[in-house]
Amino acid sequence: MRTLVLSFFVMLNFMMFGQTNLNDYKYVIVPKHFEAFKKENEHQTSTLVKFLFAEKGFNVVYDDALPDDLKFNRCLGLVASLIDDSTMFTTKTSISLINCNGDEVFKTQEGKSKVKEFKGAYSEAIRMAMKSFNGVNYVYNNKGGEKETVTLNFKNDVKKLEEKNVEAEVAERQPKNANPMVVQQATTEDQLYKNREPVSSDIKSDKIDKSIEVLYAQKLANGYQLVDSTPKIRMKLMKSSTDNVYMAQGDGKSGMVYEKDGKWVFEYYEGDKLVQKELNIKF
Repeated sequence: MRTLVLSFFVMLNFMMFGQTNLNDYKYVIVPKHFEAFKKENEHQTSTLVKFLFAEKGFNVVYDDALPDDLKFNRCLGLVASLIDDSTMFTTKTSISLINCNGDEVFKTQEGKSKVKEFKGAYSEAIRMAMKSFNGVNYVYNNKGGEKETVTLNFKNDVKKLEEKNVEAEVAERQPKNANPMVVQQATTEDQLYKNREPVSSDIKSDKIDKSIEVLYAQKLANGYQLVDSTPKIRMKLMKSSTDNVYMAQGDGKSGMVYEKDGKWVFEYYEGDKLVQKELNIKF
């Protein structure tokens, strides 16, 4: 009796720990081709796993149809991995959920089947394994969406957090009469040069430059896509927690787009240089 009670509490703690971890993730990503098989959706395993996760209340997507926020931040999702330990007479499967760092967050019990036909055997084994989620009350807690805060001050443009602690350490070694905007070090072991002097803005006047290409905003569920007159998608804007400030990606660059003095600005880094580019957006 004592052993039974102890086993119950161990199982309860495991389920509570697993549920807390799962709640940190917004999506479950199901591969259309599990590594355990030679073909895509072999024995209809991918469609079955996606269906069962959706049935358990998870926001589940295929790996080739990711929503925009997941494309920009893969750490929002867990990848479902199907583990096949089948023998000649018994089909054995379990499901493992892996985060963006390659860590296993949750693993189901092993499901077994002695059905001879493959499709039926994998269906039975997978359904048995997925029973591990029966006690999990999944609710996304939005922890995966939290980002390091970037402070916006429109009087002084955008201030960026320090990139590396080593810069502060090197700055302490600079001569007292050195330029405070430049951090540098030159030794046999270390070579570092960082120029923090202000970069002049590309914005020349208070009025929109008519020569700038017009980009047309098309609304998405969580922001906009900007297209030219072709129309070709040139940039995607993702909503942030601040009005008229968007995380942006386009032309091979990532940064932010925000409104300042009635104009839209795309701000990004090219190496160590902060670049501000005016955009002509029609909403």
